[in-house]
Amino acid sequence: MARVRMRGNPLTAAAIALTIAAACVAGWGGWSRYEAAHDDSAAYAQARDDVLAAGEQAVQNMNTLDHAELEEGLDSWEDSTTGDLHSQLVDGRDAFVEQIEAAKTVSTAKILSGAVTELDDRAGKAAVMVALRVTVTASEGKPAVKESRMLGQLTRTSTGWKLSALGQAPVGSTAG
Repeated sequence: MARVRMRGNPLTAAAIALTIAAACVAGWGGWSRYEAAHDDSAAYAQARDDVLAAGEQAVQNMNTLDHAELEEGLDSWEDSTTGDLHSQLVDGRDAFVEQIEAAKTVSTAKILSGAVTELDDRAGKAAVMVALRVTVTASEGKPAVKESRMLGQLTRTSTGWKLSALGQAPVGSTAG
């Protein structure tokens, strides 16, 4: 059996091997980063986060109103909505102003938790459930605190996600 003798410096061979290994690791890292950046699940997760943030803020806006800053509060309601809900708010604004000015109430909402219950990113439709604590203070009397759950439907608009429907979530079980 013939023996092959290697000529050359063993340090050069090690340097070449390390260079090849480093190039492979760099290539694998670059490919992994490219895949992560173009992964649909990352874009879907971002859309879900955007829906939740917009939904929670809109529900908070819709449950916060101060009779002393009524115009700003109602503007916030309108800015948070779209579609039929927005139309209802605009159409009923004058009557609502009269009611709130007569009652002289202040309501403040605090979001306790929220979740996206549906998301169709392609259609631009989503739904959220939000738990919140609303404190209502009349001009005379103690504040009344109520915790509730709201269900909101959101629609993506050119300016972001907005509420297109809002209602109270059912409490308890209707099963017999």
